[in-house]
Amino acid sequence: MMIRTLCFILTVITPSPFRWYFLVGALTLPYISVIIANAGRETVSGNTSYFNADAKEISAGDKTAQ
Repeated sequence: MMIRTLCFILTVITPSPFRWYFLVGALTLPYISVIIANAGRETVSGNTSYFNADAKEISAGDKTAQ
């Protein structure tokens, strides 16, 4: 967050060609930091099944109660 704040301050202070680099840095740093912070949370081992084979079937209901 300090680097992003510094980029915003430098966007105001620096001359035109470098201003755009600091602005891009200030706008993209939060996105990059969130991607890095969330990396590796979804670990799936090889034996994990995405469905439960022992789950009971849900019936459609009583067809005579119309």
